[in-house]
Amino acid sequence: MSVPRRTVDGMRIVPATADRFEDVATLLNPRGREEACWCLHWRLPPRGVAREEHLRELASGDPVPGLLAYLGPEDGAAHGAAGADEVVGWLGLAPRSASRTLQRSRVLPVGDPESWATTWVVMCFTVRAGYRRRGVARALLRGGVGYARAHGARAIEGYPVEPEPGRRVPVSAAFVGTVGLFEEAGFVRTSPTSATSGRLQRWAMRHQLEPG
Repeated sequence: MSVPRRTVDGMRIVPATADRFEDVATLLNPRGREEACWCLHWRLPPRGVAREEHLRELASGDPVPGLLAYLGPEDGAAHGAAGADEVVGWLGLAPRSASRTLQRSRVLPVGDPESWATTWVVMCFTVRAGYRRRGVARALLRGGVGYARAHGARAIEGYPVEPEPGRRVPVSAAFVGTVGLFEEAGFVRTSPTSATSGRLQRWAMRHQLEPG
């Protein structure tokens, strides 16, 4: 019998700015691998520029390339935090206009080019082991909706998987999120896609945003 995990409290969702890049690296490349993705599949760096360098440059701009989730010492104490906030999650997101690979996708919707600047896309979630299934991804997605809205987005889209009945999504496939997670945040399904993650079908989902 599995024991329900306590939903974390006191979580902070903040922009992944350049001064927090060490925390970005903790989540996206904890082992220091040269071939790490760095959440750049849809926004590849220019030729000759390393992915880490490119993401660091993006973190120096506005909007930033993602959001970070932190827990205070009371919530993180059992996992090694000692008097300071502990980074536990990442959400990558950007306007479609900054997602060049997605603009050419054959398996995911590319949308109307005139709307690319005001339509944001959720790219990936990363939640540290020990904090999964505790609401971190949910808080990040809600924070992402607010961040996109504050930067002029009229809509935000995601392409999550739908779990098989009675089964959990494998961690290796869960980086795109689940349909249920997006529905909780106000997204609605717009169409199935021919894209998959972990052999699970991905759905196109959209959250229409009001100004402000």
